[in-house]
Amino acid sequence: MNHSIYLAWNYLRYHWGKTLLLVLAISMVIFIPLALNLFANRGSERMMSRAVATPLLAGSKGSATDLTLSSLYFREAGIPPLEFREVKLIEQEGLATAIPLNLDYKVKNQPIVGTSNRYFDFRKLAFHAGRPMAVLGECVLGATASEVLGAGVGDAVISSPAGAFDVAGSFPLKMTVVGVLEPTHTPDDEGVFTDIKTTWVISGKAHGHDDLTTVTSDSLLLSRSDSIAIASKAVLSYTEITSENINSFHFHGDPDSYPVNAIIAVPKDKKSELMLRGRYENEGGASQVVVPELVVEELLETVVSIKEILTLAAVSIGLATLVITLLVFSLSIRLRKKEIQTLRYIGAAKGRITAVLSLEIVLVFAISLLLTLTYLLVINLLGIPLLEKIIQ
Repeated sequence: MNHSIYLAWNYLRYHWGKTLLLVLAISMVIFIPLALNLFANRGSERMMSRAVATPLLAGSKGSATDLTLSSLYFREAGIPPLEFREVKLIEQEGLATAIPLNLDYKVKNQPIVGTSNRYFDFRKLAFHAGRPMAVLGECVLGATASEVLGAGVGDAVISSPAGAFDVAGSFPLKMTVVGVLEPTHTPDDEGVFTDIKTTWVISGKAHGHDDLTTVTSDSLLLSRSDSIAIASKAVLSYTEITSENINSFHFHGDPDSYPVNAIIAVPKDKKSELMLRGRYENEGGASQVVVPELVVEELLETVVSIKEILTLAAVSIGLATLVITLLVFSLSIRLRKKEIQTLRYIGAAKGRITAVLSLEIVLVFAISLLLTLTYLLVINLLGIPLLEKIIQ
């Protein structure tokens, strides 16, 4: 047997070009369905774990999938916002703790998550440095957001304009970083967390003004006396909230009507959960409550169906490749007719010749399997973290 392996191995080494092509083709055919299955399973696990950890989500009526994915992964919602009064209503009923989410703005590419400090307790987020936000204009950065923005405790980040043609009154706001979270390898790492009222300041629904009685530039005033000052349009809203001007900030209109993209509802118990879901279903108003676990399960069923189709296609390609590989070996044996005759002339038994040819095939497939395992190891070390970033 050792002599047969020696002859088979040296033949493959001598014809290294053909051997390399066969190994690469076979290894990729084996690797593709395995990698597809690995990616799908890991992605499904991550999506389900975050969905399971979120009991209920309230939002405007529309796509339950849009509401769930935007709330779990801080993506722009595809449905209209709720009014903040809905948060108060859930709290007043005493069935659940309500955690608001406002997801309309960003700092560069990092999502601003307008919420409350309850969110940190709900997601069990630990602080690497600093503390939770306490007043208007303060924010907490996720681990990745801190790295990408190059900001830490004591630094400041500025919200990005809502758009080039934003006419709704939103303006960039300079926010002080008061905390940085420990890495969690979830979408929370990407977030810039702030109080929901701060996002309303960004939207232009609340702002402060200069102290007009102390403004030195008369170009900003239409008239001024010892007690009254009438401002011109040149008076600008603040883009930074400080201890000196925070008392000048005020809200326009009824804050209960201000927007909330979604509400995380954490029921006190199973009975409270069923009662809350029942209320929303029976009312039939403009709002809805969804169970993220059920929504993601339904979404993953579609993903699994697509995965099965792709796997079937990969297996079909694999079978075709196997047939072509066997054909290559068959043709190779025909071309090696003189070589096989020489082996017979020097006394090689028919069984030995068959063993050498069979071992060539076995060695090619063995090397292909080793290469496939190498692919999977590399994918697991590098590709899965990349996938998790994409999912986030």
